[in-house]
Amino acid sequence: MSKYKAKMIETSKSVSAFIKRLPDQQKQEDSFSLIEIMKKQSGFQPKMWGPSIIGFGRYHYQYESGHEGDAPLIAFSPRKAAIVLYIANFEKKEYMLKEFGKHKTSKACIYFKKLEDINVEILKKMIPISIEFIKTMYK
Repeated sequence: MSKYKAKMIETSKSVSAFIKRLPDQQKQEDSFSLIEIMKKQSGFQPKMWGPSIIGFGRYHYQYESGHEGDAPLIAFSPRKAAIVLYIANFEKKEYMLKEFGKHKTSKACIYFKKLEDINVEILKKMIPISIEFIKTMYK
């Protein structure tokens, strides 16, 4: 058993209250829009994970190192600098990102400033693909 303490833990805090506390009105509006998109595409209700991540669904992972835990199937976090989208590295992700719009990426995150900067139709296609990929990886 790993001694690692998970930072991303599902909480019972209000997603709506968290968003309403955001100082940026545009981020509030974009967050509520993202919730509707993610609810519809994932079939899951939003839940707070840790203090600032809004996640949909859940899966259990275990690495070869023995580290294990739970995480949302898909998630986002409205941060000050950008909205962070947590999405799996599925096979066609790089190809789809070419049509995604104005964004930056890191290992498993996509960063964008405003919802209007991205192609929402591509996002809608990416969500179920990412969820299926994770469900296949972590049965």
